[in-house]
Amino acid sequence: MADIVTGQSQDLIFLEGMEFHGYTGVHASEKTHGQPFVLDVVLFCSCLEACESDRLADTIDYGEVFARVRTQVETAECNLIEKLAGLIAADLLETYELACAVEVTVRKPQAPISGRFQAVGVTIRRERSGGHAGSSKQ
Repeated sequence: MADIVTGQSQDLIFLEGMEFHGYTGVHASEKTHGQPFVLDVVLFCSCLEACESDRLADTIDYGEVFARVRTQVETAECNLIEKLAGLIAADLLETYELACAVEVTVRKPQAPISGRFQAVGVTIRRERSGGHAGSSKQ
């Protein structure tokens, strides 16, 4: 196999359109009955060894990411989706040393707004201090 120059390469692992039922919201009905949330997560990594090794141990298991995000959405006691996105980003950066940054989008398709819309939402990006990943795999 040819040598690949990686330089400042950045690999992305993404989960798009994850749907969960949660209770984040300002209004009492949102906290009592909940509503659907749709999330996207992007994990930014330095050149992943899994591209060469083909080993799950050399990357971030997106099944585990899905489960962590689900737990956060379904159990969070937040008023704002900004807070929920921040909790998810912090958890993923703390859990996955391979990730040097994470972007989290939270959409609220049934937000209590009078009028027609597909969704309201927020996207945040958080980076590790120093902007690079640590040495452990996950």
